[in-house]
Amino acid sequence: MLDFMKTNSMCKFREATEEDFEDICKLIKSKDELFLVYPNGKYPFTVSQVKELSEVRKELTVAVDGNEIIGFANLYNYEPGVLAFIGNVIIEESYRGKGLGKEIVSYMLNKAREKHALSEVRISVFSENIPALLLYSSFGFMAYEVEERKKPKGNRAALIHMKKVIT
Repeated sequence: MLDFMKTNSMCKFREATEEDFEDICKLIKSKDELFLVYPNGKYPFTVSQVKELSEVRKELTVAVDGNEIIGFANLYNYEPGVLAFIGNVIIEESYRGKGLGKEIVSYMLNKAREKHALSEVRISVFSENIPALLLYSSFGFMAYEVEERKKPKGNRAALIHMKKVIT
């Protein structure tokens, strides 16, 4: 059985609790960043928005370093035994570029496979989010659709939907 309190050199992962919601909100530092992580969110990201997410999403997960929340992700559009999307992947700014994104995506893939027995995981990323796009590609996620979205200022954005078969 997978240890869901996995520890690595940087942090541990655990289920998010309501007490974490305020710190999760602090991970989002700008309107543009919120758009990339949660395009339907309203800036500033608030505890009530995280609470709403917790009511419709599964496996709200935080990465913690000591007592500090340094990352967040969850599963949504869950179809039991079939598929789910990994969503709201965000890493604290000072921890970016150090492998934590890879760790949290790996952790979420393991949860999808081992806890939920899913055969496919999907993820969506805006084309301008090059680090995330490259990260997801490194896991073998492949683009299957591009959706046009509008940025907060009204200009066009391309949301790339990607999927990965897991075994």
